[in-house]
Amino acid sequence: PRYRPDWASLDARPLPAWYDRAKVGVFVHWGVFSVPAWGSEWFWWHWQGQRDAAYERFVRRRFPPGTTYAEFAPLFTAHDFQPRQWAQLFRRAGARYVVLTTKHHEGFTNWGSPVSWNWNSVETGPHRDLVGELGEALRESNLRYGLYHSLMEWFNPLYLADKQSDFKTQNFVLKKTMPELYDLVLKYKPDLIWSDGDWEAPDSYWNSTSFLAWLYNDSPVKDTVVVNDRWGRGCSCCHGGFYNCADKYRPGTLPGHKWEMCSSLDKHSWGYRSNMSLAEVMDEMSMIEELVQTVSLGGNYLLNVGPTKEGVIVPIFQERLLALGRWLDTNGEAIYDSQPWRVQVENTTDTVWYTSKGTEVFAIFLLWPRDSVLHLSSPIPSPGTRVTLLGFAGTLQWQKQPGKGMLITLPYMLPSPLPPQSGWAVKLEGVK
Repeated sequence: PRYRPDWASLDARPLPAWYDRAKVGVFVHWGVFSVPAWGSEWFWWHWQGQRDAAYERFVRRRFPPGTTYAEFAPLFTAHDFQPRQWAQLFRRAGARYVVLTTKHHEGFTNWGSPVSWNWNSVETGPHRDLVGELGEALRESNLRYGLYHSLMEWFNPLYLADKQSDFKTQNFVLKKTMPELYDLVLKYKPDLIWSDGDWEAPDSYWNSTSFLAWLYNDSPVKDTVVVNDRWGRGCSCCHGGFYNCADKYRPGTLPGHKWEMCSSLDKHSWGYRSNMSLAEVMDEMSMIEELVQTVSLGGNYLLNVGPTKEGVIVPIFQERLLALGRWLDTNGEAIYDSQPWRVQVENTTDTVWYTSKGTEVFAIFLLWPRDSVLHLSSPIPSPGTRVTLLGFAGTLQWQKQPGKGMLITLPYMLPSPLPPQSGWAVKLEGVK
């Protein structure tokens, strides 16, 4: 069926299956904001839009008098950007897809956009097609490629004029936003479009529905492409493909619609900050907790890193991503291709979460029980129930719990002054 350019028709499109199966993605925020590398990727807005005193002071201290934001672009060099190394790292992190910022709200494009004259990565700064290079490397590594794209640009005169007219005119959309979206799709054939920057104007201003109808009907990726829900004021959590709802969204209970939680390793920013401290980086336990809770509730987990202006993913981010990958090497069976179970979280605690695959049920516990006996009250065992611990050879002993549920005897762990880190998963076969 052909999709009509209206939400009733577009929202009825089935989500391509690869996305739900993938579960884990890496988000990359990279742009001219990586040059000041301070505050956040909203640097330009805080400095020039809000005239925040702290940002004005920062620029005064670090840059020559009269410096403009445009002068940061040549310093965005990407000298050390090695797309194959990135792809390898993301693969080892257990990611199945990667989403790169092709253009943030600053308007600078990480490819040679024909409608972003001199404000793009081919004509200034790196003098490279960053979107294209990363895409090639990811596809070699068999990873899906997503493109983040901001519909609006803070200081674009065309956008500001449309805003002034209360979005009755559409010059910015017709001359800038839409040409770029079509160009990205035709040039790079993305698996995912992660739209953003939509909130000031209605979707009718952005021409979102006609773009999506073309994307689903006639584009080169019409059968595989997945989109999010940021296509105009009021669309979030209502329209589009999967739902983001809000940054770092946690629904608390099982939503009726496929969703994604995007989170950032740097707790205070999506872009790189040179003054980030260790305490501001998410630890391994929090990362695994977020992943497990998200997947149990039917979501995908998109974890963000901000590279430096040279294109380096700093060692602490690499370390965290590799830790996630090691955890997934052992426990990925409970995550990838899984479905929410009839119970998502053990009601007596929020440290045991469930996923399922066919008749198999996985109980993922975030804390190792004191006595090495795991109490599960939700599964109903049968005489033929079989219990294994992922990453551990052999079956585990279990018994019916008086009342309901089961008690599982876990392997003996060597005593240690520190509680063992991160989560573990038991696989239950033959339970209801």
